[in-house]
Amino acid sequence: MSDVAVEVVWEDAHRLEATGRSGVPVVVDGSGRDGARPTEMLLISLAACMGLDVVDILTKMRVPLDGLSVRAEADRRPDPPRRFTAVRLTYCTKGVPAEAQDKLQRAIDLSRDTYCSVLHTLHPDLDLSIRIETG
Repeated sequence: MSDVAVEVVWEDAHRLEATGRSGVPVVVDGSGRDGARPTEMLLISLAACMGLDVVDILTKMRVPLDGLSVRAEADRRPDPPRRFTAVRLTYCTKGVPAEAQDKLQRAIDLSRDTYCSVLHTLHPDLDLSIRIETG
């Protein structure tokens, strides 16, 4: 049995419905009208993967965290294949004490270098930059 499995069913025009083992449907829309575009889904997956890693790592480090959001922007090649060439992530945190900022950075580094399977699935020459904003 595979580790991950999804089914994507074409519904009409540029609209598809994707379902994984959870059974929760996700609308994917090439036009962006009824759902996220496939490239947006990939960027969402990257930001979510790294965000969940960081929350999990900080929890294990016993670092207080009241809130986390990850903003992601990406640049794509102008010609096909229009893959991502650069991604910029901004982690916005709330409640991380000043004395734990080094642990926050360590959690992000661990996600980037070791744990985020989405990131490690992308093209190896992807230019990734990360910024942290605290609140």
